[in-house]
Amino acid sequence: MKLNSRAWRRAEEPGRPGGLNRALRRVPRRTKRRAAATAALLAVGLFLWNNGLHNVGTLNAAHSQQCVPPPATSAAQLPNIPDVPSSEKRPVSKIHGPTTAYTQASEIRPIADFADQQQTLPVTVTSDDGPEQTVRDTSRILALNQNGGLAAAVVGLGLGCNLVGRDVSTQMSSLMPGQKELPLVTQNGHELNAEAILNLAPTVVLTDSTIGPYDVQLQLRNAGIPVVFIPSATEDGVQGVSPQIVAVAKALGLQDAGEQLAKRVDKEIAETQKRIQALAPDNPADRPRTVFLYLRGDIYYWFGKGSGADSLIQAIGGRDVATEVGFAGMSPTNAEALVKAAPDVILVMTKGLESVGGIDEALKLPGIAQTPAGKHRRIVDMSDYEVMSFGPRTAEVIAALGTAVHAPEYAYVPQEKSAEADA
Repeated sequence: MKLNSRAWRRAEEPGRPGGLNRALRRVPRRTKRRAAATAALLAVGLFLWNNGLHNVGTLNAAHSQQCVPPPATSAAQLPNIPDVPSSEKRPVSKIHGPTTAYTQASEIRPIADFADQQQTLPVTVTSDDGPEQTVRDTSRILALNQNGGLAAAVVGLGLGCNLVGRDVSTQMSSLMPGQKELPLVTQNGHELNAEAILNLAPTVVLTDSTIGPYDVQLQLRNAGIPVVFIPSATEDGVQGVSPQIVAVAKALGLQDAGEQLAKRVDKEIAETQKRIQALAPDNPADRPRTVFLYLRGDIYYWFGKGSGADSLIQAIGGRDVATEVGFAGMSPTNAEALVKAAPDVILVMTKGLESVGGIDEALKLPGIAQTPAGKHRRIVDMSDYEVMSFGPRTAEVIAALGTAVHAPEYAYVPQEKSAEADA
């Protein structure tokens, strides 16, 4: 069972006696045993911490001394977008074949240098799951969520060298080229590994309701580590990027820098959307009917309204079919519903496409071959670690995905990928 932050807040509300106990009674027995084991582990971790052994972790102080952040800038970093003459723009029905969307730049440039000298610490903030948290030390940060957006925000604020671990969606060697990859603290996808976290001795943990289990986050907090839940940007998607950046900045004592970074990112997104929209058909009715499917094995889920995919489709100048038909959230769908939706383009994650065996096998999934997208093989994939990351790199994502959808012949292909295709 997974309880989101809202459910836990309701369980602990005044006037709901025993609410938390009722919630805990609904947790499967296996989860309770895991929680007990985690509690024991955390008790050992706290003992080590209190006895001066908390620097035994995988990374030590030398890490931040060796780390060199990219040069700071307050200027908007606009992605490269091709200028396609109107005479070369093609109608949706004339664009055939699959495309992979690649971003051209992965580095996040901080909004300012020497961020640690601009901080106001200690700072007390209200965590999104309810309690106030006081952050006194940001020298060892863990920023963990499902899409990697929190760690990206930390890098954008200039504290990337203070990160000591990562979730599976965060690739520090991409966000800060030239830096060594950080230790992974998640397992089985997005499950927090308490032992790995304790080994890194974080001074603050930033997280949200997209990752868990929640009992690990609670017990880290009980061990004396500030654990700040940031409101998830997933539901709002592109529109949730700036509020998330500001919330991360407040938790790190960098409110002014957060507002500056949010302003820069807003400009990057707005300018990129404007240029990508120019690649799309002028008449909104002629724009590609688009769905985002989550593929895993022989099943697929449809990302609907409020999943974040809807805002992304709209940002790249597509028609979000899920919103048009009133489909919300993320749920398994069937062949009949997909055929009725009649998408011109199907967006997927790269690893999801690989999990079904590639384009040819994806077309064998129920209903896909019967759609206009299936008939024209218009499946556009993008890295799982980028496409729904919603953070300082969102403009790059919009640029890459929008170009792949509207002008695939102009889509950027990394040199190594081009060489593989030619081999």
